[in-house]
Amino acid sequence: MSDRDTEALQWDAILARLARLGKARTGGFAAGAAGSDRPAGGGSQVASIYQPLVETRELVMAQLGQTLDGRIATHSGHSHFVTGPEDIRHLHRLRALVDAVVVGAGTVIADNPQLTVRHVRGDNPVRVVLDPSGRVPSDRRMFQDGAAPTLWLQSPRAHPPVVDGRVEVLLLDEAADGEGFHPTAVLRRLADRGLRRVLVEGGGLTVSRFLAAGVLDRLHLTVAPLLLGSGRPSVTLDPVHTLQEAIRPQCRHFVLGPDILFDLCLRP
Repeated sequence: MSDRDTEALQWDAILARLARLGKARTGGFAAGAAGSDRPAGGGSQVASIYQPLVETRELVMAQLGQTLDGRIATHSGHSHFVTGPEDIRHLHRLRALVDAVVVGAGTVIADNPQLTVRHVRGDNPVRVVLDPSGRVPSDRRMFQDGAAPTLWLQSPRAHPPVVDGRVEVLLLDEAADGEGFHPTAVLRRLADRGLRRVLVEGGGLTVSRFLAAGVLDRLHLTVAPLLLGSGRPSVTLDPVHTLQEAIRPQCRHFVLGPDILFDLCLRP
């Protein structure tokens, strides 16, 4: 059996496990797996990466692909593609394992993404756009292609767009700090619709806001062997004064072609 066949079988097993998921469980890495790119009992990298993600009915995770110097795009916003094809396939697998994928308005405007699982087997997630001011043009692909249900979250101050049955506009009050929607309010609104497995895909500011709010269970951060020296940063958080204040999560790492995936567990 070829490596590709083995990988396909392992992926099908992950999807089957997700489909028959029983009682929800929480926690960090499986015993013996922390800091390793292989599960304790052996097996393929596919099993090791994704098995922890299907062991709970509720999951909030984020994903970013960045350069060695922590950039996700050039200063002009060009980001296709910072990471290689193996990481793109990894991202599509993450989408297949969640109920909803969340992106900010800037990502939709700059990248015009589809947010589907077209490179792997699996179901497309519900697509969620965080757009408090209603600035995203209605001609974006995710509003037109009908590939998956799409939720367009806007604040009451936005001008309601004209949409058809493929897109649903939801109103949500903005946070008191005036910095858009509070992540907890977004997740609560999605949970009310049964969307409890959520991937926050971008951009950097949106992921940083969810990270700062303490609502992420996991962060998948893929680092590509590139140096930009300028551009849009990956994670942006409030300044800390000492290294003791830094976030130090449990970490595993995996090789994805030329890139390195860091799987960060943010829950004890």
